[in-house]
Amino acid sequence: MKDETQNFKLQSSDFQQFWSLDPSVTFLNHGSYGACPVPVRRAQQRFREQLERQPLRFFMREFEALLDASRRSLAAFVGAQPDELVFVPNATTGVNAVLRSLSFNSGDELLTTNQEYNACRNALDFIASRTGATVVIATIPFPLESPDQVIEAVIERVSAKTRLALLDHVTSKTGLIFPIQQLVHELAARGVDTLVDGAHAPGMVSLNLHEIGATYYTGNCHKWLCAPKGAGFLYVRGDRQSTIRPLTISHGANSPRTDKSRFQLEFDWMGTDDPTAYLCVPEAIEFLGSLLPGGWTQLMENNRAKALWARQVLCEALGVSPPCPDEMIGSMAVVPLPYELFGYEQAGQVREWPILQDLLCDRFNIEVPVIPWTTPFQQMVRISAQLYNTPEQYHTLAEALITLLSDLL
Repeated sequence: MKDETQNFKLQSSDFQQFWSLDPSVTFLNHGSYGACPVPVRRAQQRFREQLERQPLRFFMREFEALLDASRRSLAAFVGAQPDELVFVPNATTGVNAVLRSLSFNSGDELLTTNQEYNACRNALDFIASRTGATVVIATIPFPLESPDQVIEAVIERVSAKTRLALLDHVTSKTGLIFPIQQLVHELAARGVDTLVDGAHAPGMVSLNLHEIGATYYTGNCHKWLCAPKGAGFLYVRGDRQSTIRPLTISHGANSPRTDKSRFQLEFDWMGTDDPTAYLCVPEAIEFLGSLLPGGWTQLMENNRAKALWARQVLCEALGVSPPCPDEMIGSMAVVPLPYELFGYEQAGQVREWPILQDLLCDRFNIEVPVIPWTTPFQQMVRISAQLYNTPEQYHTLAEALITLLSDLL
């Protein structure tokens, strides 16, 4: 543990220079919005200057080749073919594009879990309300002891009416890595298509979309890939591409071109905007992959080891147990908070503690999400681990939580 901590410390001090995060803030929330390194942002600025020097030339003569090059780089990184991918601003847009393109009827069942990301769950509810389909919820136990419990909970809710399963690859609230490949294969064996919300997966876990086998998969590049905000992707299996349309219908809908699929012609041009975030994906992949001798494999292993170490530090400080096995953790982890940190009973009344996330920020300059939950605990703190995070930052969080706890007691 000591040697590992020293290794984290040395690496973090080397890499903080590449991010422009406020040094006065203990930033342990990379998972929410990512953080784009300075060299990648410089690349984006060069693309923006290229665009503004001659906008017509850029969009009409240069953009498509640049986008195709970016797509090839991303496809190699996520284990797909370039013609299976299109760029979207974020994973939520990808989920909506798929759901809005498919047809459902009254009596159809749309399966998801109680840990599905709120925005995507809202999209599923919207589609159900419009079509008469029913949203079926698989309750994933938490805490849990094995990924098998996820599989059992999902498969138990499959019926002859199940048309589609919307599943997270990495859950936002609890940071769990679902056994997504096994889930997809189990569902496919029962005739159920899968739409995977992989918002957190690219850059956190090694991806091979062909091996996963999902019908649809969407992910973000701005989180753990560290591309600029506004870069995400949608993968659609070749036999389903003719069905999937973008949320914005534009020129591609009646393009006479035959050298590309309608799928790419429609998604690649939905109107004039700033596409430079997409074009920076190769720069982000190359830059992050150059920071450690072992490339992306070592980077993901490093972040995971740091997250597990930090989780143990916090659990020991707060006297709580890790709520899931190590194998289900990537570069995010949650730690249950003692009951006293959010309220206590006195004379039959419950006094609610002020919003803990704001308190940690305002009083201690710590930026970390506090996640509401149900029994057996009501709040959790979710930590992220990126190369720039230091061991001292997690100790700072532990000390702040202990201080708040002692204030109450």
